Formats: sequence, C-alpha cells, structure tokens
Amino acid sequence: MKSLVTGSSGFIGSHLVEALVTRGHEVRALIRSTSSTRWLQNIDARLAYGDTRDKESLRAAVRDVDYVFHLGGVIHAPDRKTYFEVNTQGTRNLLEACLEENPGLRKFVFVSSISAAGPSPCDAALSEDAECRPVSDYGRSKLAAEEIVLSVGGRLPVTIVRPPNVLGPRQKELAASIRLLRMRIKPLIGRKSSRTSIAAVGDVVRALVLAAEDPRSAGRIYYVTDGHAYSWREITDAVAEAVGVRRFYLPVPFLIQYIVAAVSEAVARVRKKPPLVTREHVLAARRHCWVYGGSRIERELGFKPETDMKTAVRDAVAWFRAGGKD
Repeated sequence: MKSLVTGSSGFIGSHLVEALVTRGHEVRALIRSTSSTRWLQNIDARLAYGDTRDKESLRAAVRDVDYVFHLGGVIHAPDRKTYFEVNTQGTRNLLEACLEENPGLRKFVFVSSISAAGPSPCDAALSEDAECRPVSDYGRSKLAAEEIVLSVGGRLPVTIVRPPNVLGPRQKELAASIRLLRMRIKPLIGRKSSRTSIAAVGDVVRALVLAAEDPRSAGRIYYVTDGHAYSWREITDAVAEAVGVRRFYLPVPFLIQYIVAAVSEAVARVRKKPPLVTREHVLAARRHCWVYGGSRIERELGFKPETDMKTAVRDAVAWFRAGGKD
C-alpha cells in the first residue's frame, strides 16, 4: 500500500506516518520547504515537498497512492482569510489534484475537527447527525472544507474524522502546560461546568487507518473519543499529578488569560505569524462544552478506544521527562 500524509510533520501527522510505516505502507510525507522534519527523521518515509495552497505542487505527490490522509491545515492563523486559504481552499486543491491525477484512489480521509461541528450541550454528547454550528473562523473553515470533501463523494471514496482535543507525546500545548505546572502556575481553564471530549493520539491514529481501509466508511463522518467527558480542570489536575506537582502557588484566572491572549494576537500581527493563543480559544473553553459521541465508528467499523485521558497524560508526561525524544 502507498499512502500520502499531509501535515505529516505535525503532532498527529507524524504519529500517523510512523504507524503506517510500521504496517508496511510506503509513505509519502508531504511537507512545505519550511517545515520542521524533527519527528520524521527516524521514520522510513519519503519526503514530498508541496503546499496545499498550490495545486500544481500536489500533482506528483498524489500520483499512484492508494490512500490520502489530509491532516494539513492551520489551527492558529493571524486572520480569517488565512484560515480559509489554507483549510478550505487547500482541501479543494488537494481533492482536485487527486481527481485529475489519481481518480482510482482507494480512500481520501479528511481529518477535520470538533470545531467544525461547534460546541455541544453540557449535559449531552453531540452525534454526527447534529446540525453544525461552528463558533470560530477555524471551525467555519473546517466545516467549509468538509462540505467540499463530501461534494466529491460520488467521484472519490471519502471519509471525514473529527478528533476532539488530542493528548500524547509531541503535543506543543501539553508541553506548555507542563512547563507552567513545574513553575507552580496553574491556569484556571474554563468554568467548573465546562466539559470536553478527549482522545489519545494512538487511538486517533488507529481510527484513521481503520477509516481508510474499511470500505464501509465511505461518505461517513466519525467522532473519535475515549467515551468520557472531562472538565478542563480535571485534565489540568491529571497533568499536575503526572508531573508530580501537588501544590499551586499562582493560579491564573480567566481575565489574565484573556489579556495574555490579546497581547499574543497583537504581537502575532506585528510579526505576521500565528499567535500562540487567541481570545477566541480562551473564550471557547470558558463559554462552551465540547462533548461528542463516538458510538457511530464503534457500531459501523468496530473501533474501540484503548487509552483513557489519565493514561494518555501519563504517557505524554513520561515522554517529555525523557527529553522529548523518540
């Protein structure tokens, strides 16, 4: 089997490349010329250079592969235009390249986001059939990309997977949390009533491979979670426990987080780079719940999560303690 993975240098993408190579796939890892190859250096994958914003650069990459896993995109962007250029138009360009260069593709797997669906009620998990109501430009750009993916379903077999917040080694946000906790700084994320779904990166990768290989997934949308809902403070406490911090000296309230996010956005505009944190993300954690049901992928494809939140956190912290090396 031959597979193309976009976003291959990122957190989930690099784990997926590694898993596919382990399964015996010949993997093309699509990266931009400016991308870091840190997580790909010890993996037997061939680097393919291209940018989803440039369709011509994608043609050679998509030729003769059996599966395309599209993880490439932008989570933090300096403006709305960039979200849609990268996440929406970039997806369109990749699909058009597949249709023109590889119409016999076995499966196009699009990795979307719970942000495309929008927030859930706090007392119930959203299903894949619920109406999508994204509340951020990122979510709106991913939903628009989903619509493009589904529109070519009659010409290419496509599947959409919406991971929630994903935990595991190589995750930048978790690394930042660990550093803060080691300094006895505890961000008070969200309200006590705010809850979110979680998935371990290994479970997400297994779900992506299964979605690609099982023909029953064609035309379907799936959530992947560990089956539970957690408050943000439960997650923070689990990280603290794994780090070994049991006493906090400096809690960071919402207002301070909001101000820091505003400053981060201002600096990003000057530097013309994505902000490290945005007010939109701080508000999303405080105002909404993000809980989703994973029963469809279990029912239709037989997928079952293997790792709960605390185990995923412990695995990630152990990796960072070991120096963050694979």
